[in-house]
Amino acid sequence: MTYNDSFQDRIGNAAKAREKALEKLRAKAPLDPKVVAERIERQKQREAREAEKAAAKKAEREAQAAESAAKEAASAPPTEEEAKAARDARYAARKARR
Repeated sequence: MTYNDSFQDRIGNAAKAREKALEKLRAKAPLDPKVVAERIERQKQREAREAEKAAAKKAEREAQAAESAAKEAASAPPTEEEAKAARDARYAARKARR
């Protein structure tokens, strides 16, 4: 395409390019059904592996969530003396920074 090309020239060039692409596509060898079947089978196997991996990951996350919930439930709230000691320690640390 040059600066002096007319609109008709550009349309003609586009049509030639389109025909060339179609001829190239038509010349391409058709896919072998055996190869296509193998590709589909590999894809199914890959999806099965991914699903299994995702299920294992989900189970592990659920187990961790249950474990952390059990830990939290098992840890009793601090007694009044422990809460007072922790509060006093924070107060002392704040005073020491000044």
